[in-house]
Amino acid sequence: MATDPRIDAYIDRSAPFAQPLLGYLRQSVHAACPEAEETVKWGMPHFTYRGKILCGMAAFKQHVSFGFWHGARFVEDAAEKSEEAMGQFGRITRRDELPGKRALAGYVKQAMKLIDEGATRPTTKASAPKPEMAVPDDLAAALRRNAKARATFEAFAPSYRRDYIEWIVEAKRADTRERRLEQTLEWLAEGKSRNWKYMK
Repeated sequence: MATDPRIDAYIDRSAPFAQPLLGYLRQSVHAACPEAEETVKWGMPHFTYRGKILCGMAAFKQHVSFGFWHGARFVEDAAEKSEEAMGQFGRITRRDELPGKRALAGYVKQAMKLIDEGATRPTTKASAPKPEMAVPDDLAAALRRNAKARATFEAFAPSYRRDYIEWIVEAKRADTRERRLEQTLEWLAEGKSRNWKYMK
């Protein structure tokens, strides 16, 4: 299979739990679609077929995401899973949360068929933007005290704001939440998104 060294580097710098998941997805896509070419789009690994986006994957600190460009058309529960994370498979943390090789190959073949038929990506519920998330009181108070961070936060798209809000509210311990709040202010003051490390 023809590989892109940028994706090798991406996998190498991903969290240890994510590396075998990304490797499995990469191998599965190439096995089902030998013509697939690797590239990086929006800072994340993607696979193209005949010049069109076939699918893509991404690693975050606590989960991996994977999705097909036309996945809303053929992946079961795609709309529901896309509410959890990018793609059609939700937040992936273990191999058993991914389809088996045969099922995954079937999805790849369906995605290839749609590209061969000239399908365009429709606007569907699965790809519709999520509603704005309420800013928690502690974050709102901290932003009022930091003009630089507040300016960045307010200029961000709703999805970027959501990334920070979810990270803070998902903290299980008060001290963890406080650390995340401090890190949020630091990164925002530097103009960085929550997942800036993965967007190089």
